Amino acid sequence: MIRGSQRLVGPRAAADDATEATPEPPRSGPAPAARPRRSWWRSAGWSLRTRLLAAVLALMAMVFLAVGVVSVLQMRSYLQGRLDSDVASAAGRTVASLNGPPGHQNSGLFTLGQQAGTVIATVQNNQVTAAVVLTRGGASGQVQGTSGSVATLLTVPVDGREHTRDLGPGLGTYRLLAVHTSNGVVAITGLPTSAVDATVFRLSAVIVLVAAGGLLLTVVAGAAIIRLALRPLRRVASTARAVSALPLHEGEVALAVRVPDEYTDPGTEVGQVGAALNSMLGHVAQALTVRQESETRVRRFVADASHELRTPLAAIRGYTELTRRSPEPVPGDVSYAIDRVQSQAVRMTGLVEDLLLLASLDSGRPLDREPVDLTGVLMGAISDAHAAGPDHDWRLELPDDPMVTVLGEEARLTQVVVNLLANARTHTPPGTRVVAGLHRSGNQAVLIVTDDGPGIPEQLQPEVFERFSRGDASRSRAAGSTGLGLSIVSAIVAAPQGHVELQSRPGCTTFTVRLPLEGV
Repeated sequence: MIRGSQRLVGPRAAADDATEATPEPPRSGPAPAARPRRSWWRSAGWSLRTRLLAAVLALMAMVFLAVGVVSVLQMRSYLQGRLDSDVASAAGRTVASLNGPPGHQNSGLFTLGQQAGTVIATVQNNQVTAAVVLTRGGASGQVQGTSGSVATLLTVPVDGREHTRDLGPGLGTYRLLAVHTSNGVVAITGLPTSAVDATVFRLSAVIVLVAAGGLLLTVVAGAAIIRLALRPLRRVASTARAVSALPLHEGEVALAVRVPDEYTDPGTEVGQVGAALNSMLGHVAQALTVRQESETRVRRFVADASHELRTPLAAIRGYTELTRRSPEPVPGDVSYAIDRVQSQAVRMTGLVEDLLLLASLDSGRPLDREPVDLTGVLMGAISDAHAAGPDHDWRLELPDDPMVTVLGEEARLTQVVVNLLANARTHTPPGTRVVAGLHRSGNQAVLIVTDDGPGIPEQLQPEVFERFSRGDASRSRAAGSTGLGLSIVSAIVAAPQGHVELQSRPGCTTFTVRLPLEGV
């Protein structure tokens, strides 16, 4: 086991009342990185299909809008041109009638040939002398409305051009033309724009309905076409997901998943992606094969070397024990040397056994699965820990129902508990309280070992379950640690689908082991 911001503000120069303030020197260090600008187009949650469909809809809407606006404007211009031509013709007939002999204009003959709805007015000395509107059948009547409606006629300039005026609620909007007659009278003739407005409105309504139908059809057809076009991309993505689900970090992996050949055509964009993915998967498979072969050779070497070392280590221990039992007197320095040889032989034997166990677990050899009473294992381990470390405060916490049974190999589960307790004893100072607890949580047995020692440095916590992991750079063995204890705990717990985790801060370090209960 391994144990273990201040905000800087630059000085601000104070400025005197009579002198100019000195600007603050620029702060050192790299400028803060600008936040990436996120547009609605790249917003999270918008799939490629949605973005393509939105782009097509936006393009179609702009096309419909442009076509509709141009069509309406052109139609209105055309109809207004025809209306102005009719107004000019009607004004000509009015002037021809008013240019006759005196009194002729009052006989009503100036209304001949005019269409219903035509407004005819005469202005003399800036006063409207007559104002009539023709009805069906050639009848005429005075312009109805307020005095403002008649006064509006006086605002029409005599410039030979048609002008639009609103003659009030009774008449509506008119195109009016004012011209001089030979007898000094100004003749104003106008035709209503209601027919033009109605035609333009109907055209606008038709365009809106057609555009709405076109956009709806675009949504339906576009979604189907885009879905069909993106099918190869979805197939490539499914291949990538299948590869990501493989346990590439565990043992030998057969990376046989590939994108089908029909989706690897280099002539298409999706085909290029599929071909690149297949090429990458080939390189990954080759790298995994080389890695697995290398790991297999290392594991075989460790297992063979550890197995071969057991015999000479056993011989060394046997000979040292035999020497110590000899009745012949042995010099003190020789006796001390023999004791040290035996001690190191015992230590090396433990290291070899640990390496053999890890090699066995790495090779996939399953552990025995038999009912194991964790309560008994924990009580025996805490008793041994108390004897080995009497300078620590050992505590035991058991559930109300002490019978907590899991499936596993009793010797290995005992080794898990012993390693955790030895880890706490070895890497904490005397007087540290170590609490070993056991309880049930759902369908799991939860074993917790907590101490109030100095804790594990945060930067070292991700490495505590790795092999030969130590907190000291010198890899000192003064405390008797080989750096394999916690890696053995992790390997043994993982064998029966268990899990071990660490939480540490100064004053509280907790190892939590979760194992499935028997019968689950």
